[in-house]
Amino acid sequence: MSFSLITKELKKHADPIRAKNCLWFFKTGPGEYGEGDKFIGITSSQMRTIAKKYKDANFDAIQKLLKSSIHEFRQMGVLILVYKYPKADDTARKQIFNLYIKNYKNINNWDLVDISAPHVVGQYLLDKPAHRKILYTFAKSKDLWKKRIAIISTFTFIRDNDFYDALNISEVLLYDTHDLIHKAVGWMLREIGNRNQKVEETFLKKYYKIMPRTMLRYAIEKFDPLKRARYLKK
Repeated sequence: MSFSLITKELKKHADPIRAKNCLWFFKTGPGEYGEGDKFIGITSSQMRTIAKKYKDANFDAIQKLLKSSIHEFRQMGVLILVYKYPKADDTARKQIFNLYIKNYKNINNWDLVDISAPHVVGQYLLDKPAHRKILYTFAKSKDLWKKRIAIISTFTFIRDNDFYDALNISEVLLYDTHDLIHKAVGWMLREIGNRNQKVEETFLKKYYKIMPRTMLRYAIEKFDPLKRARYLKK
């Protein structure tokens, strides 16, 4: 299951028209967050099918995928880690986590983060609260993708009804200026509210007046119309 074998199969599914559309969708223009990224145009369902087929690929092949300049190759790298993780033993899980963290610079678009961070970083740290300091280090970074990894990884804890780190990291990111962080924080707050609206509203009542508008809109999306309107009006 070599790098060349995996990439050869990926290229078979390339679609130039889809690839061109991805350049706009993932903001690859000068000064945009995905500046310079390259696409060959493969659907998400095709990517997942291929990733499952090659989930036993070794770490050397995965590292080469993650270092590629082609978006779908990096996407394949993180997807293989996601599919590899559940059946891995403790030693392999630590290797998967470390490889992911080592390659944060290559996990450099919102889709790459969102499909992988909860299933690798979040899952690894789920039963290791003492090791979650890395999320705060990432959240305080100037790197956009480190910050997105930090907050999106907490989705795993939220699903386990553990809201502590998600709320604290949301607080760290409250004054961030990037729209992708506003959306990510708002999304995680909404997920908390889906499980315990009282907890979410305690946070919102403290911060909604200073919260970026996009963050607030994402956070209150599932509220009833009247309550949502009150938050937005205030």
